[in-house]
Amino acid sequence: MGLAIASFAAFAASQVGTPGPANMALMATGARYGFRRALPFVGGVILGKQLIIWPIGFGIMGWLAAYPAVFEMLKWASVVYIMWLAWKIANLRMSTERGGDAAPGFVAGLAIHPLNPKAWAMIVAGFTGFVDAGTDPFTATLGIAAVLLACQCLLHPVWTFAGDRIAEVVAGTGAERILMWTLAALTVASVLYALLRGGGDA
Repeated sequence: MGLAIASFAAFAASQVGTPGPANMALMATGARYGFRRALPFVGGVILGKQLIIWPIGFGIMGWLAAYPAVFEMLKWASVVYIMWLAWKIANLRMSTERGGDAAPGFVAGLAIHPLNPKAWAMIVAGFTGFVDAGTDPFTATLGIAAVLLACQCLLHPVWTFAGDRIAEVVAGTGAERILMWTLAALTVASVLYALLRGGGDA
C-alpha cells in the first residue's frame, strides 16, 4: 500500500507544466517585471499549493461533501478570482524597463493556487488515482506534496523566465496585446476545462 510515485510524478509534471492560471500569471509577471524581480512571487506560488495539499490529504473533501453549499460558494469564488486574474493579464503590458511599479511579492503568490480550480482538481486526482486504499494519510500526503513541490520548483521558474524572454521580443509591438489576450484566454480555458472534467467538483 502507498503512493505510485513514478506514475504520479509523470502526471504531476504534465499538469504543472501545461498552461493554467498559475503558469499564465507567472509568465505575465516575468514579462512585466523581469525574471529576478518575479522570484518572490514564484516562491509564493510554489508554496501556495502546499496550503491545499495538506488539508485535502487529511479529509477536507469529505468535509466539503457534507456541506455542499460551502463547496459551491468556494468554487464560484475561485472562478470569479480567476476571471479577474485573466482580465489583469489581458491588460498587462510587457516592459523591458525593469524599474517602475512594484512587482507582486511572495504573499500575492500564495493566493494563486488556493483559488485555482485546476490545482484542486490535480490534487484530488492525485489522491484518488495514485494512492492505494488504506494508505496512511500522512504518508500519502507527504509523497504528493513532495512530488508536486519538486515539479513546481523545476517548471514554474521556466514559465517565468519564458515571460521575461518573450518581453524582450514583443514588448511595445503589435504582437504584445495579442499575446496577453491569448494568455488570458488560456487562463480562462484551463479553469473551465478543470471544472467540466471534474463535473463541477474541481
